[in-house]
Amino acid sequence: MTTPEIEAAWLLLARLGLTPEQLLAAASPVAVPTFGEYIATISKSLAPSTLRVYGTYLQRIAEEWCTRVLTEPTPSELRQLAEKVRHNAIVRRNSRGGRSAAENLIAAARCVYRHAEEDGYIRPDNNPARRVAKPRRLASTRRAISDAQLSEIIRVAATTGNDPDLDALLLRLHIETACRRCGALALRPMDLDPEQCLVFLREKGETVRWQPVSPTLMQAMLSHVAERHGDTTIKTSPLFRRRNGTPITRRRYDSLWNRIGRQLEWVARQQITTHWLRHTTLTWVERNFGYAVARAYAGHTDPDGRTGQTVTYIRASLQEVADALAAMTGEPHPLAG
Repeated sequence: MTTPEIEAAWLLLARLGLTPEQLLAAASPVAVPTFGEYIATISKSLAPSTLRVYGTYLQRIAEEWCTRVLTEPTPSELRQLAEKVRHNAIVRRNSRGGRSAAENLIAAARCVYRHAEEDGYIRPDNNPARRVAKPRRLASTRRAISDAQLSEIIRVAATTGNDPDLDALLLRLHIETACRRCGALALRPMDLDPEQCLVFLREKGETVRWQPVSPTLMQAMLSHVAERHGDTTIKTSPLFRRRNGTPITRRRYDSLWNRIGRQLEWVARQQITTHWLRHTTLTWVERNFGYAVARAYAGHTDPDGRTGQTVTYIRASLQEVADALAAMTGEPHPLAG
């Protein structure tokens, strides 16, 4: 015999259009995967740049917690794992006590748990990575280098190695545009605009921009394409190539700076890399043309703490960037005022 409570429950289900079977299915616990299983799954959907940064740390998490399900570890355990990674970090000349290793480990864990939230394996309030702070990032040791030092670097690059023309061309591109290494590697013949002396840069965060270059650099890149790509130039293929026609990779930069460091001891001692050229160019632009032009020159588009919403009114134009380039290189530019 049914009770009034059961009758009321049936009536409510009927009004909601639900059945008891649907309630039971919704109440059934979700099978939460292990770290080993889940990291192998999400790694297939991560961008190559993300895997390059976090791949080692995702693997470390998978090894440490391979058979544990995502809901098991606590914030304390994640802190312990980050501290363990910090302690075991490889000691290099520019090491800072493993802070970057701990930071990347926590960032990798946040990546895993963010996907787990989206897939419904864990609720935001049960996410342990949300309650573990990253180590405070210390100020960068990179800085602008002097004109004399820059001249030494260019001299060594242009007179040593198995392809000095390529190395000198790469350095000039980074000095003129302040682009990142990924921006140079992503350049294609179709990204050159010879008439207006512009290159189309695609860098981290999927940001894109047209960047002015000097007529001399544009002609050098066109000559490089004609020489190294041959008659079968594919406009969408990587622009910079070795003598044998194969595209360069990140290793080209590693070998370049290792060679410069063997010739110039201060380069090796201070761990100078391509990103120092970006600092050098942007510092010069800021000192001579102001913050807004330096910001546009760098390709920074999102408002920061200094400008806030005012960035809408201080955004520099492409002509102003071309003016700065013309002043820096001493060459007229088609877009300069």
